[in-house]
Amino acid sequence: MLRESFGTDNKGNAVEAVTLTNANDTQVKVSTFGATIVSFIFTDKAGVKRDVVLGYDNAEGYASHEGYFGATVGRSAGRIEGARIIIDGVEYTLDKNDGNNNLHSGKSGVSDKIFTIDQMDDDKNSVTMKYVSADDAQDFPGTMTMKIIFTLTADDALHIDYEAVSDKDTVANFTNHSYFNLAGHDGGYVGSQKLKIYADQFAPIRPVTSIPTGELWAVDGTPFDFKEFKEIGKDIDADYEQLQNAKGYDHCYKLPDNGNVELFAEAVCDDTGIHMYAYTDAPGVLLYTGNYIDERTGKGGAVYHSRHAFCLETQYFPNAVNEPAFKSPILKANDVYKTTTVYRLALDSGL
Repeated sequence: MLRESFGTDNKGNAVEAVTLTNANDTQVKVSTFGATIVSFIFTDKAGVKRDVVLGYDNAEGYASHEGYFGATVGRSAGRIEGARIIIDGVEYTLDKNDGNNNLHSGKSGVSDKIFTIDQMDDDKNSVTMKYVSADDAQDFPGTMTMKIIFTLTADDALHIDYEAVSDKDTVANFTNHSYFNLAGHDGGYVGSQKLKIYADQFAPIRPVTSIPTGELWAVDGTPFDFKEFKEIGKDIDADYEQLQNAKGYDHCYKLPDNGNVELFAEAVCDDTGIHMYAYTDAPGVLLYTGNYIDERTGKGGAVYHSRHAFCLETQYFPNAVNEPAFKSPILKANDVYKTTTVYRLALDSGL
């Protein structure tokens, strides 16, 4: 396990990074800026090491760009309609950073805060990052202590365990916003990579705002059907209103939500042979195909564009805090919020 400087953010604050490595020489690097996954390096079928997450070379790169590359997003992932919530009869007005809505907790969410390294466990090959969010931070009630535990296992699985507790009723809905490209972060368009999602329903969104309607639609017969492996780009430009609303996929799928950490998605890149398995106990996963990545220079001078990656953001449904049809993300005072997501890499044995 390697702990080192990762430079400074755009305010001059020191940022560190920790690299986890296993016996297969698979590596995961995470930084204290936003508890961010900086790299996830795996050896492909040709013996080439591929970094499968988009990102930047140093902390300043992350601090200077929007997009949440690899970041821990919270207290509330996704969109909140009208940037307002009501908790215990009290209305809280949030930052409007997505039209009239609040996105990913506003302009100053935990994704750009400096976490502390709370623990490094060589035996478990894990690092715990901690941040205390003050009462009324991001305009949410309650002082919240959050811990994000990153663990790299012997079978090349990155486990992300989230824990949070607040002294007041509040919202707790965390996710990781890694942008994956199984051809490598510099691999370009992901349309030919295959995706499978173990879900029968998705949440349609309204045009312009991208706020879910509160309904759940069957994926059958729609471009949202990934129940069998399908190229990500096969239907992405179909004449289908839901895709047009978001310029591609930016929708939440309903997962079993039975308390177990279960397989919910797989993705494969034929060119590299890299196969990703994704697991969670969260009630939903938002598939985002990087539709709004504007041209930007990332790690090693790689130039990223729209649809150069896909995200599998495990979470409560967007706007669930205001939508009675969805499971509520309200965390009661002194209760403990816990959720787990796992991304495991392997070499594909053939589909």
